[in-house]
Amino acid sequence: MITTADDVWKILAELAESQKETERRFRETDHRFQETDHRFRETAHRFQETDHRFQETDHRFQETDHRFQETERMIKEQNRQLNEQLGKLGNRLGEFVEWQVRPAVVRLFQERGIDVHEFHSSVAVKRADGRLEIDLLVVNTTEAILIEVKSKLTQRDVDDHVQRLGKFKQFMPRYQDVNALGAVAGMVVTDEVANYAHRQGLFVLAQSGDSVVILNDHAFQPKSW
Repeated sequence: MITTADDVWKILAELAESQKETERRFRETDHRFQETDHRFRETAHRFQETDHRFQETDHRFQETDHRFQETERMIKEQNRQLNEQLGKLGNRLGEFVEWQVRPAVVRLFQERGIDVHEFHSSVAVKRADGRLEIDLLVVNTTEAILIEVKSKLTQRDVDDHVQRLGKFKQFMPRYQDVNALGAVAGMVVTDEVANYAHRQGLFVLAQSGDSVVILNDHAFQPKSW
């Protein structure tokens, strides 16, 4: 077969066209590689953003944990201060009983015509059917006055003391024949609670300056148990 000049030019044209197609495909492939590289870079950037967000979240968790720890520390400190204040209040109550109520009760009731002359503090009786505790017990041969002492007197304290008076002779039968009276005392006594105790037939003792006084007027008639 004889190859003519036209055949040669035709082959060269086909080769040139094939070269162009190859170059076009290379360009497409390169463009796809560039797109892929761009996507990889975008993915890497998103991973970096995600990592940054995780780091921010972790930092926030650490801040929250620190705040919880600080709050817990503050609560513990407040509890410590509260316990310290309660301890001081308990000491004040002890001082109130020791230095104000106890020395004054005999004189105060004698001034009301009740000739008591003996007192006992922190009286506790335990029997098979229960127990009875009395802060101060002031007595003579014919009367016994049971005194309940509180830092701040409440209506519940008054009710509890009335129940205590109801059990007094059962738990302490040696006082069976005496006239049992009741009194409540407090460093803080509101008018409402004082009036309530008065209606229950109890004497009410309260702090007044550096001394203790009976709030009931002289016309008051105490209840007997």
